[in-house]
Amino acid sequence: MGIDIVTKEDLQHFRSELLNDLKQTLSKHIPEKPKQWLKSPEVRRMLKISPGTLQNLRVNGTLRFTKIGGIIYYSYEGIELALEQGLKNEACPPKR
Repeated sequence: MGIDIVTKEDLQHFRSELLNDLKQTLSKHIPEKPKQWLKSPEVRRMLKISPGTLQNLRVNGTLRFTKIGGIIYYSYEGIELALEQGLKNEACPPKR
C-alpha cells in the first residue's frame, strides 16, 4: 500500500463538494415557501379550476381577494383556510 499525501487544496475541494451535496440534499427535503399573494391564473392552476369557478368562489365569499389596478390577488393563507374549512364541512354531514 502506498502513502497518499492530502494537501490543503484537496481538503478545500472536498469541503466545497460536500457543501454542495448537502445543499442539494436539503433543498429536496425542505419545501419551498409559497408566495404570499397569488394572481388568478396561479390560483386556477393550483386548484385546477376554470375562470368561472374562480369567479363563483369570489362572488359567494369562499375565497377572499384584493383587487389592485384591475389585478385580483388572493392570499395563499386564505386559500389554505378555505380548503381546510371545506374539509371540515365535508367531515360533518348536513343535518336533516
